[in-house]
Amino acid sequence: MEGEFRSGPHRIEAGIWLGTALPEDPVSYFISYTEPIPAITSYANEGSIQLISTVRTGYSYHQVSMNKRWQPGFNELNFKELSLGFSQEKMIDYSYRPYQQLWQDNWKSILNLDFWLSEKWEKHKFDLQLTVLQNINEASDYFTVGTIEITEQYYLNDLFKLRLRGFGGYVTENGAPEYLFGYSFGLPMDWLNNGISRAKGTLNETWLSDGLISIASGPNLRGYTRHDFEILTNGGIPQYKSIAAFNTEFEFPNYLNRKLDQTIVGDFLELRSYIFGDVGRTFDKEETLNISGVENSTWIADAGIGIQFSINIPDYLGKDRGVAIRYEVPFWLSEPMGAEKHFKFRNLIGIGAVISF
Repeated sequence: MEGEFRSGPHRIEAGIWLGTALPEDPVSYFISYTEPIPAITSYANEGSIQLISTVRTGYSYHQVSMNKRWQPGFNELNFKELSLGFSQEKMIDYSYRPYQQLWQDNWKSILNLDFWLSEKWEKHKFDLQLTVLQNINEASDYFTVGTIEITEQYYLNDLFKLRLRGFGGYVTENGAPEYLFGYSFGLPMDWLNNGISRAKGTLNETWLSDGLISIASGPNLRGYTRHDFEILTNGGIPQYKSIAAFNTEFEFPNYLNRKLDQTIVGDFLELRSYIFGDVGRTFDKEETLNISGVENSTWIADAGIGIQFSINIPDYLGKDRGVAIRYEVPFWLSEPMGAEKHFKFRNLIGIGAVISF
Protein backbone atom coordinates (compact mmCIF):
# COMPACT_ATOMS: atom_id res chain seq x y z
CA MET A 1 0.00 0.00 0.00
CA GLU A 2 1.20 3.53 0.72
CA GLY A 3 4.96 3.86 0.69
CA GLU A 4 5.63 0.82 -1.54
CA PHE A 5 7.31 1.40 -4.88
CA ARG A 6 4.66 1.68 -7.63
CA SER A 7 2.07 -0.17 -5.56
CA GLY A 8 0.36 2.66 -3.71
CA PRO A 9 -3.38 3.29 -4.08
CA HIS A 10 -5.07 4.84 -7.12
CA ARG A 11 -2.71 3.54 -9.85
CA ILE A 12 -3.53 4.70 -13.37
CA GLU A 13 -1.90 3.76 -16.65
CA ALA A 14 -3.25 5.44 -19.77
CA GLY A 15 -2.42 6.26 -23.36
CA ILE A 16 -4.06 7.94 -26.33
CA TRP A 17 -3.35 7.61 -30.07
CA LEU A 18 -4.43 10.12 -32.71
CA GLY A 19 -4.75 8.99 -36.33
CA THR A 20 -3.42 11.04 -39.22
CA ALA A 21 -6.72 10.85 -41.13
CA LEU A 22 -9.12 12.42 -38.63
CA PRO A 23 -12.06 12.26 -38.51
CA GLU A 24 -12.13 9.10 -40.66
CA ASP A 25 -9.79 7.25 -38.30
CA PRO A 26 -11.03 7.10 -34.70
CA VAL A 27 -9.17 8.28 -31.65
CA SER A 28 -7.75 5.26 -29.83
CA TYR A 29 -7.17 5.00 -26.10
CA PHE A 30 -6.14 2.66 -23.30
CA ILE A 31 -6.73 3.20 -19.58
CA SER A 32 -6.15 0.94 -16.60
CA TYR A 33 -7.13 1.83 -13.02
CA THR A 34 -5.99 -0.36 -10.11
CA GLU A 35 -7.11 0.07 -6.50
CA PRO A 36 -5.59 -2.14 -3.75
CA ILE A 37 -8.01 -3.63 -1.22
CA PRO A 38 -6.56 -3.06 2.27
CA ALA A 39 -8.35 -6.04 3.86
CA ILE A 40 -6.50 -8.55 1.64
CA THR A 41 -3.26 -6.64 1.09
CA SER A 42 0.09 -6.88 2.83
CA TYR A 43 3.66 -6.25 1.71
CA ALA A 44 4.21 -7.97 -1.72
CA ASN A 45 0.88 -9.78 -1.25
CA GLU A 46 -1.51 -7.33 -2.81
CA GLY A 47 -5.19 -7.87 -3.46
CA SER A 48 -6.79 -5.37 -5.83
CA ILE A 49 -9.61 -4.50 -8.15
CA GLN A 50 -8.70 -3.39 -11.67
CA LEU A 51 -10.70 -1.64 -14.39
CA ILE A 52 -9.52 -1.65 -18.02
CA SER A 53 -11.10 0.14 -20.96
CA THR A 54 -9.60 0.37 -24.43
CA VAL A 55 -10.62 1.06 -28.00
CA ARG A 56 -7.69 0.73 -30.39
CA THR A 57 -6.73 -0.98 -33.66
CA GLY A 58 -10.38 -1.68 -34.35
CA TYR A 59 -11.13 -3.56 -31.11
CA SER A 60 -13.30 -2.46 -28.19
CA TYR A 61 -12.44 -4.13 -24.86
CA HIS A 62 -13.66 -3.35 -21.33
CA GLN A 63 -12.89 -5.44 -18.23
CA VAL A 64 -13.24 -5.51 -14.45
CA SER A 65 -11.17 -8.00 -12.45
CA MET A 66 -10.24 -9.01 -8.91
CA ASN A 67 -6.56 -9.88 -8.50
CA LYS A 68 -4.61 -11.44 -5.65
CA ARG A 69 -0.87 -12.11 -5.34
CA TRP A 70 0.95 -14.28 -2.79
CA GLN A 71 4.72 -13.82 -2.47
CA PRO A 72 6.65 -15.46 0.35
CA GLY A 73 9.68 -13.42 1.36
CA PHE A 74 11.41 -10.90 -0.88
CA ASN A 75 12.06 -12.97 -4.02
CA GLU A 76 9.72 -11.59 -6.70
CA LEU A 77 10.30 -14.68 -8.88
CA ASN A 78 8.53 -16.93 -6.35
CA PHE A 79 4.82 -16.13 -6.29
CA LYS A 80 1.27 -17.19 -6.99
CA GLU A 81 -1.32 -14.96 -8.68
CA LEU A 82 -5.04 -15.41 -9.17
CA SER A 83 -7.34 -13.22 -11.27
CA LEU A 84 -11.12 -13.39 -11.74
CA GLY A 85 -12.66 -11.06 -14.29
CA PHE A 86 -15.48 -10.15 -16.61
CA SER A 87 -15.09 -8.40 -19.95
CA GLN A 88 -17.14 -7.06 -22.85
CA GLU A 89 -15.38 -7.08 -26.19
CA LYS A 90 -16.14 -6.56 -29.89
CA MET A 91 -14.37 -6.17 -33.21
CA ILE A 92 -15.51 -2.76 -34.53
CA ASP A 93 -13.21 -2.17 -37.54
CA TYR A 94 -11.94 -5.00 -39.74
CA SER A 95 -9.55 -2.75 -41.65
CA TYR A 96 -6.92 -3.26 -38.92
CA ARG A 97 -6.93 -7.06 -39.25
CA PRO A 98 -4.58 -8.88 -41.63
CA TYR A 99 -6.83 -11.96 -41.75
CA GLN A 100 -10.40 -10.80 -41.31
CA GLN A 101 -11.89 -14.33 -41.28
CA LEU A 102 -10.30 -14.85 -37.86
CA TRP A 103 -12.63 -12.33 -36.22
CA GLN A 104 -16.34 -11.91 -35.46
CA ASP A 105 -18.02 -8.53 -35.03
CA ASN A 106 -20.57 -9.46 -32.35
CA TRP A 107 -20.27 -8.49 -28.68
CA LYS A 108 -18.84 -11.17 -26.39
CA SER A 109 -19.28 -11.32 -22.63
CA ILE A 110 -16.30 -13.22 -21.21
CA LEU A 111 -15.81 -14.57 -17.69
CA ASN A 112 -12.15 -15.39 -17.10
CA LEU A 113 -10.02 -17.12 -14.50
CA ASP A 114 -6.23 -16.86 -14.64
CA PHE A 115 -3.74 -18.57 -12.33
CA TRP A 116 0.03 -18.17 -12.43
CA LEU A 117 2.59 -20.03 -10.31
CA SER A 118 6.31 -19.26 -10.47
CA GLU A 119 9.14 -20.89 -8.51
CA LYS A 120 12.87 -20.26 -8.94
CA TRP A 121 15.76 -22.09 -7.35
CA GLU A 122 19.50 -21.76 -7.91
CA LYS A 123 19.64 -24.04 -10.98
CA HIS A 124 15.99 -24.46 -11.89
CA LYS A 125 12.93 -22.32 -12.73
CA PHE A 126 9.32 -23.54 -12.98
CA ASP A 127 6.25 -21.68 -14.27
CA LEU A 128 2.64 -22.76 -14.63
CA GLN A 129 -0.09 -20.66 -16.24
CA LEU A 130 -3.72 -21.74 -16.38
CA THR A 131 -6.51 -19.80 -18.12
CA VAL A 132 -10.22 -20.56 -18.42
CA LEU A 133 -12.57 -18.31 -20.44
CA GLN A 134 -16.36 -18.59 -20.73
CA ASN A 135 -18.46 -16.63 -23.21
CA ILE A 136 -21.93 -16.04 -21.70
CA ASN A 137 -23.30 -13.51 -24.17
CA GLU A 138 -26.04 -15.65 -25.76
CA ALA A 139 -26.98 -19.28 -25.20
CA SER A 140 -26.44 -20.07 -28.89
CA ASP A 141 -22.92 -18.62 -28.70
CA TYR A 142 -21.76 -20.19 -25.42
CA PHE A 143 -18.22 -21.51 -25.59
CA THR A 144 -15.40 -22.29 -23.18
CA VAL A 145 -11.65 -21.94 -23.73
CA GLY A 146 -9.07 -23.59 -21.52
CA THR A 147 -5.27 -23.40 -21.82
CA ILE A 148 -2.43 -24.64 -19.68
CA GLU A 149 1.26 -23.86 -20.13
CA ILE A 150 4.10 -25.38 -18.08
CA THR A 151 7.74 -24.37 -18.50
CA GLU A 152 10.87 -25.75 -16.88
CA GLN A 153 14.30 -24.20 -17.22
CA TYR A 154 17.42 -26.03 -16.06
CA TYR A 155 20.74 -24.23 -15.73
CA LEU A 156 23.09 -27.16 -16.39
CA ASN A 157 26.13 -24.95 -15.75
CA ASP A 158 27.31 -21.43 -16.62
CA LEU A 159 27.32 -22.24 -20.34
CA PHE A 160 24.46 -24.65 -21.09
CA LYS A 161 20.74 -24.46 -20.37
CA LEU A 162 17.80 -26.75 -21.09
CA ARG A 163 14.38 -25.17 -21.57
CA LEU A 164 11.21 -27.30 -21.70
CA ARG A 165 7.63 -26.25 -22.35
CA GLY A 166 4.34 -28.08 -22.47
CA PHE A 167 1.10 -26.57 -23.82
CA GLY A 168 -2.48 -27.78 -23.99
CA GLY A 169 -5.57 -26.02 -25.31
CA TYR A 170 -9.25 -26.90 -25.61
CA VAL A 171 -12.23 -25.02 -27.05
CA THR A 172 -15.83 -26.22 -26.91
CA GLU A 173 -18.34 -26.08 -29.78
CA ASN A 174 -19.32 -22.62 -31.09
CA GLY A 175 -15.82 -21.33 -30.36
CA ALA A 176 -15.26 -17.98 -32.07
CA PRO A 177 -12.44 -18.04 -34.66
CA GLU A 178 -10.34 -15.58 -32.64
CA TYR A 179 -10.38 -18.22 -29.87
CA LEU A 180 -9.17 -21.17 -31.98
CA PHE A 181 -5.63 -22.52 -32.30
CA GLY A 182 -3.18 -22.95 -35.14
CA TYR A 183 -0.26 -25.34 -35.08
CA SER A 184 2.30 -22.54 -34.97
CA PHE A 185 0.37 -19.91 -32.97
CA GLY A 186 -2.12 -19.64 -30.13
CA LEU A 187 -5.33 -17.64 -29.88
CA PRO A 188 -5.43 -14.74 -32.38
CA MET A 189 -6.86 -12.72 -29.46
CA ASP A 190 -3.38 -12.85 -27.92
CA TRP A 191 -2.01 -10.90 -30.92
CA LEU A 192 -3.77 -7.81 -29.54
CA ASN A 193 -1.50 -7.87 -26.48
CA ASN A 194 1.63 -7.31 -28.56
CA GLY A 195 2.32 -3.98 -30.22
CA ILE A 196 4.12 -5.68 -33.09
CA SER A 197 1.24 -8.02 -33.98
CA ARG A 198 -1.69 -5.85 -32.86
CA ALA A 199 -2.51 -4.47 -36.32
CA LYS A 200 -1.59 -5.19 -39.91
CA GLY A 201 1.13 -3.12 -41.51
CA THR A 202 3.62 -3.36 -38.65
CA LEU A 203 4.73 -6.74 -39.99
CA ASN A 204 5.27 -7.20 -43.71
CA GLU A 205 2.11 -8.94 -44.95
CA THR A 206 3.99 -10.76 -47.71
CA TRP A 207 6.28 -12.25 -45.09
CA LEU A 208 3.23 -13.34 -43.12
CA SER A 209 1.54 -15.00 -46.10
CA ASP A 210 4.81 -16.74 -47.03
CA GLY A 211 5.09 -18.18 -43.52
CA LEU A 212 8.30 -16.30 -42.68
CA ILE A 213 6.96 -14.72 -39.46
CA SER A 214 6.31 -16.75 -36.31
CA ILE A 215 4.44 -15.20 -33.36
CA ALA A 216 5.41 -17.08 -30.21
CA SER A 217 2.32 -18.42 -28.45
CA GLY A 218 0.12 -21.48 -28.13
CA PRO A 219 1.43 -24.82 -29.45
CA ASN A 220 4.29 -23.05 -31.23
CA LEU A 221 5.14 -25.79 -33.73
CA ARG A 222 7.30 -23.24 -35.49
CA GLY A 223 8.18 -25.43 -38.45
CA TYR A 224 4.52 -25.44 -39.52
CA THR A 225 4.11 -21.66 -39.68
CA ARG A 226 3.90 -21.75 -43.46
CA HIS A 227 1.15 -24.39 -43.25
CA ASP A 228 -1.01 -22.21 -40.98
CA PHE A 229 -0.53 -18.98 -42.91
CA GLU A 230 -1.12 -20.64 -46.27
CA ILE A 231 -4.57 -21.61 -44.97
CA LEU A 232 -5.15 -18.04 -43.78
CA THR A 233 -3.95 -16.50 -47.04
CA ASN A 234 -6.41 -18.70 -48.96
CA GLY A 235 -9.29 -17.45 -46.79
CA GLY A 236 -9.47 -20.45 -44.47
CA ILE A 237 -9.06 -20.81 -40.70
CA PRO A 238 -6.68 -23.21 -38.90
CA GLN A 239 -9.65 -24.23 -36.74
CA TYR A 240 -8.17 -26.56 -34.14
CA LYS A 241 -10.26 -26.87 -30.98
CA SER A 242 -8.10 -29.31 -29.02
CA ILE A 243 -4.33 -29.38 -29.27
CA ALA A 244 -1.25 -30.34 -27.29
CA ALA A 245 2.42 -29.58 -27.88
CA PHE A 246 5.85 -29.93 -26.34
CA ASN A 247 8.74 -27.53 -27.06
CA THR A 248 12.35 -27.90 -26.08
CA GLU A 249 15.44 -25.70 -26.50
CA PHE A 250 19.02 -26.61 -25.65
CA GLU A 251 21.04 -23.43 -25.25
CA PHE A 252 24.78 -23.42 -25.95
CA PRO A 253 27.29 -20.56 -25.58
CA ASN A 254 28.28 -18.12 -28.29
CA TYR A 255 31.07 -15.56 -28.47
CA LEU A 256 28.91 -12.42 -28.75
CA ASN A 257 26.76 -13.25 -25.73
CA ARG A 258 29.83 -13.92 -23.59
CA LYS A 259 31.14 -10.47 -24.54
CA LEU A 260 27.77 -8.91 -23.61
CA ASP A 261 27.89 -10.64 -20.22
CA GLN A 262 31.17 -8.88 -19.50
CA THR A 263 29.54 -5.45 -19.81
CA ILE A 264 26.91 -3.62 -17.77
CA VAL A 265 24.32 -4.05 -20.54
CA GLY A 266 24.60 -7.82 -20.14
CA ASP A 267 21.97 -7.60 -17.41
CA PHE A 268 19.40 -6.42 -19.97
CA LEU A 269 20.59 -7.68 -23.38
CA GLU A 270 21.00 -11.29 -24.40
CA LEU A 271 21.92 -13.14 -27.58
CA ARG A 272 20.97 -16.77 -27.16
CA SER A 273 21.97 -19.61 -29.48
CA TYR A 274 20.10 -22.91 -29.26
CA ILE A 275 18.94 -26.12 -30.88
CA PHE A 276 15.15 -26.59 -30.76
CA GLY A 277 12.57 -29.27 -31.28
CA ASP A 278 8.76 -29.19 -31.24
CA VAL A 279 6.18 -31.97 -31.30
CA GLY A 280 2.38 -31.78 -31.14
CA ARG A 281 -0.99 -32.87 -32.49
CA THR A 282 -4.67 -32.01 -32.56
CA PHE A 283 -7.40 -34.19 -31.12
CA ASP A 284 -10.22 -32.84 -33.29
CA LYS A 285 -12.61 -35.37 -34.77
CA GLU A 286 -12.85 -33.47 -38.05
CA GLU A 287 -10.04 -33.70 -40.58
CA THR A 288 -8.57 -30.21 -40.43
CA LEU A 289 -4.95 -31.08 -41.15
CA ASN A 290 -3.89 -31.33 -44.78
CA ILE A 291 -0.17 -31.96 -44.85
CA SER A 292 0.74 -34.76 -47.27
CA GLY A 293 -2.56 -36.47 -46.45
CA VAL A 294 -1.73 -36.82 -42.74
CA GLU A 295 -4.71 -37.24 -40.43
CA ASN A 296 -5.23 -35.58 -37.06
CA SER A 297 -4.31 -38.71 -35.12
CA THR A 298 -0.69 -38.18 -36.17
CA TRP A 299 1.89 -36.43 -34.04
CA ILE A 300 3.93 -33.95 -36.09
CA ALA A 301 7.36 -32.58 -35.23
CA ASP A 302 10.09 -30.17 -36.29
CA ALA A 303 13.69 -29.47 -35.34
CA GLY A 304 16.29 -26.84 -36.10
CA ILE A 305 18.71 -24.23 -34.83
CA GLY A 306 18.18 -20.60 -33.89
CA ILE A 307 19.39 -17.41 -32.26
CA GLN A 308 17.37 -14.97 -30.15
CA PHE A 309 18.16 -11.35 -29.39
CA SER A 310 16.22 -10.00 -26.41
CA ILE A 311 15.99 -6.82 -24.38
CA ASN A 312 14.40 -7.38 -20.99
CA ILE A 313 13.95 -4.89 -18.15
CA PRO A 314 11.82 -6.63 -15.47
CA ASP A 315 9.08 -4.62 -13.79
CA TYR A 316 8.92 -3.82 -10.08
CA LEU A 317 7.49 -7.29 -9.39
CA GLY A 318 10.31 -9.05 -11.23
CA LYS A 319 8.14 -10.04 -14.22
CA ASP A 320 9.62 -10.06 -17.69
CA ARG A 321 9.07 -6.88 -19.65
CA GLY A 322 10.86 -6.78 -22.95
CA VAL A 323 10.98 -7.84 -26.57
CA ALA A 324 12.58 -10.82 -28.28
CA ILE A 325 13.41 -11.29 -31.95
CA ARG A 326 14.36 -14.76 -33.19
CA TYR A 327 15.95 -16.08 -36.36
CA GLU A 328 15.39 -19.81 -36.70
CA VAL A 329 16.06 -22.50 -39.27
CA PRO A 330 13.61 -25.41 -38.88
CA PHE A 331 15.62 -27.66 -41.19
CA TRP A 332 13.60 -30.85 -40.46
CA LEU A 333 9.83 -31.48 -40.54
CA SER A 334 8.27 -34.87 -39.88
CA GLU A 335 5.38 -34.02 -42.25
CA PRO A 336 6.47 -31.50 -44.90
CA MET A 337 3.96 -29.80 -47.16
CA GLY A 338 3.29 -31.22 -50.60
CA ALA A 339 6.45 -32.37 -52.36
CA GLU A 340 8.80 -30.68 -49.89
CA LYS A 341 11.66 -32.74 -48.52
CA HIS A 342 11.88 -33.57 -44.84
CA PHE A 343 15.29 -31.89 -44.63
CA LYS A 344 15.36 -28.42 -46.18
CA PHE A 345 16.79 -24.98 -45.42
CA ARG A 346 13.83 -22.89 -44.15
CA ASN A 347 13.96 -19.31 -42.80
CA LEU A 348 11.80 -18.11 -39.93
CA ILE A 349 11.71 -14.77 -38.11
CA GLY A 350 10.14 -15.10 -34.68
CA ILE A 351 8.42 -12.41 -32.61
CA GLY A 352 8.53 -13.02 -28.86
CA ALA A 353 10.24 -15.66 -26.75
CA VAL A 354 8.90 -19.21 -26.97
CA ILE A 355 9.98 -19.77 -23.38
CA SER A 356 10.17 -16.85 -20.95
CA PHE A 357 13.46 -14.94 -20.67
